Amino acid sequence: MQDDSAESSPEFRVGQRVHSANDPRRIGTVKYVGPIEGHAGEWVGVDWDTGEAKHDGSVNGIRYFQAGSDRSGSFVRTKVISPGISLVRALELRYRTDSTKEEEDEMYVFSASNKRVSVQLVGKDKIQDKLSRFEELTGASLSYLGVSTPGDPGQIGTAVPNLKELDLTGNLLSEWKDVSTICEQLPALAALNLSNNLMSLDIYGLAQLKSIRILVLNDTGIKWTQIEKLKHSLPAIEELHLMGNNISTIEPTSSSVVQGFDSLRLLNLEDNCIAEWDEILKLSQIRGLEQLHLNKNNLNRIYYPHNTRIHEFLGGNESQKERKLFTNLRCLLLGGNNIEDLASVDALNSFPKLVDIRLSENPVADPGRGGIPRFVLIARLAKVEILNGSEVSPRERKDSEIRYVRLIMSKLHDPQEIKQVHPRFAELKNFHGIEDERPSVGVASLQKMASGLLSITLKCVGATMGEKPPLTKKLPATTTVGKLKSLSESFFKLKSIKPKLFLQEEGSPLPILLDDEMESLMDLGIGNGSTILIDEES
Repeated sequence: MQDDSAESSPEFRVGQRVHSANDPRRIGTVKYVGPIEGHAGEWVGVDWDTGEAKHDGSVNGIRYFQAGSDRSGSFVRTKVISPGISLVRALELRYRTDSTKEEEDEMYVFSASNKRVSVQLVGKDKIQDKLSRFEELTGASLSYLGVSTPGDPGQIGTAVPNLKELDLTGNLLSEWKDVSTICEQLPALAALNLSNNLMSLDIYGLAQLKSIRILVLNDTGIKWTQIEKLKHSLPAIEELHLMGNNISTIEPTSSSVVQGFDSLRLLNLEDNCIAEWDEILKLSQIRGLEQLHLNKNNLNRIYYPHNTRIHEFLGGNESQKERKLFTNLRCLLLGGNNIEDLASVDALNSFPKLVDIRLSENPVADPGRGGIPRFVLIARLAKVEILNGSEVSPRERKDSEIRYVRLIMSKLHDPQEIKQVHPRFAELKNFHGIEDERPSVGVASLQKMASGLLSITLKCVGATMGEKPPLTKKLPATTTVGKLKSLSESFFKLKSIKPKLFLQEEGSPLPILLDDEMESLMDLGIGNGSTILIDEES
């Protein structure tokens, strides 16, 4: 409880968004307005977004409101909180007053991945005058300035008639009718960021926002049921960002799948809590969808329905029998989920145009958790051109596929098992002309030995090994990791140093530890031109 003498101050209402008068970044929701037993005057009960306050909405055993957590609520006098300011007033504060170095450091927008990107005031002295002439502004960042209202009718359109991009991150807006009022006065507005404004779930008073192409609603508390209502007001929407909203289900209103969104190219659902792939399949008929961001959800499997299953999924209409799912999807980001089965990886080959895939931070793609390395992912994914943010070059694809085939040949011998577990094996084996290796004698044996030599580059990286130039050696494919350690000690004269070997793969952020001394280069699928890093045991 924060006590100050009551003075003439704004009136507050339950549900109103406010911020601390001394800190516009400390934002909360009014939950109670009125007296408190044993304390004179009027008090305002606030539930703070940060959760850092004093109690749960009760004092001396009397409950006045229910806070979001045990210590997110507090009671304050009206003078220590602010109801916010108008958008035009925020423009004046940001662009018509001399900003301090600290304020300039805080000028940023959120990128699509929810990272802060600083707004650079290039040539500030020369452009300050231009910025102060609002009619020339095409982009404005008003993050965390306490904007709570559009202001007087027509004021925004008169002040900034040419605004195309508006960042309102972390303000006090909550009503969609206010968003509508702002957009209606800005006919050129194409990109709007409302992140970290706690938006009302009751969508009413929203006009047609015909010019909005990018809408960012990260951390706004919005659910898919509200998106279904919003889409009718967003006929030109191309990018929709919905990160951090605890969305777990996709709930279409008129059919089993989401309809409309005719212009939508990018949908960002990262950092939510979607667990079932069937929920994602409800998005499969958004025709223009090219990018679907699903990093940091709870997905544990992926599948692509075929034939009868698609027919059932789409409602069983005869006209939909041959319909494909995700027909234009090129980019699917699945990092940081719980995917652990190879069938999910193989299912990605069924998406008609999918070439950019992220699987990092999933058990299936983490060798440290029993997953498969990058080269196996590339070999199993026939069309992937960008994997985990790194381009797959033609050479890396060829090397990965050959290495993959050799790895399977060295470990598995049951054709039926190979067919079931490695569906691309036969195709790749034939494509690269790799023959079965059978026991042979005489001249054939010598030829086999020669053809089995691999060109391997060895590179010392240990801190105490000194500057040693890399060595390229031709080694039999049957060379074990243990033997390679002994050879490395000899090649580089590593006295009293116990080497530890890592395979450095093109495109992989971290080398792979080779810790099984009995496995051969062939067992590991290591091919020509590979690089082995030699470190030292700690």
